[in-house]
Amino acid sequence: MNIGLDIRTVSGTLTIPPSKSMMQRVCAAAYLHRGRTTIFNPGVSEDDKAAINIIRQMGAELREEADRIVVTSGHHPQAGTTINCGESGLSARLFTPIAALGQHPVLITGGGSLPQRPMHFFADVLPRLGVRMPGFSGHIPFTVQGPLFPQDITVPGSLSSQFISGLLFAFAAAARQKVTLRVDKPVSTPYIDLSLQVLELFGKPVQQEGHRLFTIDPTHFTPAGELAVSVEGDWSSAAFWIAAASLSGSVTLTGLNEHSRQADRAILAVLQAAAGKLQWQGQDLQVQAADLCGFEADLTDAPDLFPVLSVLAAAAKGRSILKGVHRLAHKESDRARSISELLSLLQVSHAIEGDRLLIEGKEHFPAFTYVVPHDHRMAMAAALAALRADGPVSLGNAEAVDKSYPSFWAHVQQYCKPA
Repeated sequence: MNIGLDIRTVSGTLTIPPSKSMMQRVCAAAYLHRGRTTIFNPGVSEDDKAAINIIRQMGAELREEADRIVVTSGHHPQAGTTINCGESGLSARLFTPIAALGQHPVLITGGGSLPQRPMHFFADVLPRLGVRMPGFSGHIPFTVQGPLFPQDITVPGSLSSQFISGLLFAFAAAARQKVTLRVDKPVSTPYIDLSLQVLELFGKPVQQEGHRLFTIDPTHFTPAGELAVSVEGDWSSAAFWIAAASLSGSVTLTGLNEHSRQADRAILAVLQAAAGKLQWQGQDLQVQAADLCGFEADLTDAPDLFPVLSVLAAAAKGRSILKGVHRLAHKESDRARSISELLSLLQVSHAIEGDRLLIEGKEHFPAFTYVVPHDHRMAMAAALAALRADGPVSLGNAEAVDKSYPSFWAHVQQYCKPA
């Protein structure tokens, strides 16, 4: 799909779509919950649909209504089960330990760039918990066969927090006595916090010491029963609108949790450092255009902010420094390369030095034509750049946004206007 953009400002009041990070975790918790769960404000992105299909494939009963999904589960996968994770790295890493709770083999599959994304962590950890992985090559597709037995274990955390979340959910579901999970060199710790938040919502609080030691004690869990959970707005999707309004116009965002544990809430601190204008009015976030200055931000724990903040830095006065480049290698695209290519197209001076991306800001960008790599975050970054382009912008492969924000282009058409 090709999109033409001629936009200069944003305005209006916009409800942010549900968080896919939270939605996928809620689906996992609902599947493991022995009882009925009603999920309000469910997500509709491709990753959300993948999680919904996974729990259905593993045996959950679902009733989908206009504003909710009712899940009845509490089972383990049956013989012959295959789960298709779509292109969601989180779903693959979150649901693999859950699939391994049962005694039957389960085939884990996926498409797009997912078969190229690393899954080696499982070979180092799952066999130590009693899980068989015949013929495992380190990538999807692969088979797991349990049952997984929770026990005290130390695991590496430097590749991704998604593996850790999967183990936390599986341990909370299967532990029959107190066990500890130790994590060496954890990364993306806000996402671990989000997993703990969801587990607590389902009556399974996990004790923690920082992000290196987690104690799962089933004697602290509350009995199963009927639950209702509402999915909060997505800070990753909100990041585009916060950045866009900071460049030109103003916007009021509804549906966000001011105290969210989502990693991309970190954009608030970044905008404050860049002299942005943001304020909360009750539960709504108001953002206005500001004379942005260069900023420094460590995005090691929030790497999904890199594409949008790279363009924001390119439009700010002076030099900006974004840290955490090493976290960009295994995304939907090689994002360090993708970001550099987009900045070059915008004729923005930049350099990668070690783990830092250095960007020299400029007032305007040239008109440009950009074929989006199969990466939703890069599509949104290119749309942000269009606000400062001197002429029309043409984007190819624009449907990449469907992975996380299917209504993105409809919202751009509604809330972004020519000067």
